[in-house]
Amino acid sequence: MPRVDLDGSSSVVTGGASGIGEASARQLAAAGSRVVVADLNEERGQAVASELGGLFVRCDVTSTDDADAAVAAASEMGPLRALVNSAGLGYAARTISRDNEPMDLARFEFVVRVNLVGSFNVLSRAAGAMAATEPLDEDGQRGAVVNMASAAAFDGQIGQAAYSASKGGIVGMTLPIARDLSAVGVRVNTIAPGLIDTPIYGEGEQSEAFKAHLGQSVLFPKRLGSSEELAFMVMDLLTNPYMNGEVIRVDGGIRMPPK
Repeated sequence: MPRVDLDGSSSVVTGGASGIGEASARQLAAAGSRVVVADLNEERGQAVASELGGLFVRCDVTSTDDADAAVAAASEMGPLRALVNSAGLGYAARTISRDNEPMDLARFEFVVRVNLVGSFNVLSRAAGAMAATEPLDEDGQRGAVVNMASAAAFDGQIGQAAYSASKGGIVGMTLPIARDLSAVGVRVNTIAPGLIDTPIYGEGEQSEAFKAHLGQSVLFPKRLGSSEELAFMVMDLLTNPYMNGEVIRVDGGIRMPPK
């Protein structure tokens, strides 16, 4: 069975204006897919979408209306075959502070809402559109989803309760959603990145020194991963027709210490 051919298809990438999302959008476009860059960063999102010959849709992943708009925009450009759920955020705070003050519950809820609920929201809307497309092959393959979790889902560090909970939820929903969508020929997989060189670390000499220090804790190679390397795995999961229901760490073999 050959790889899934994405030429002439459409795709949605949340968080597509930067980092892993942008790298995935670029590789999808190179494979012949028309990409909807779904992001809150209008200036950067418009620039990436324009360069790739796709469309930018301003998207709050927790909004069903925004998710529907991104899916509709993609479906107008071709059959929707791929969703990359790359939008997300973090918030560092201990469960109780050094003064024994509990973490602000609203912050915990916000991280879980964006990372976990937002991923499910866009996934469910995209899956509905994929289910309405014509099958690609005799297996009835119609599309694929790649969610973005984190190594923190497994080795969450001190202060990562909210982030780890949100990413652990993505890991936990991968198999049941893959089972749900098997009836319509849509595959679902999740990537758990380790330490990746994204804009979150800032720029400049101090930032580079900090990233080099972080890289020493990676098993091999001793550096941060690149967004492009994560996007390689995204494309493998989208185009390998037998990959389904799996969570894959892409982390250079790192196992995160408590802090």
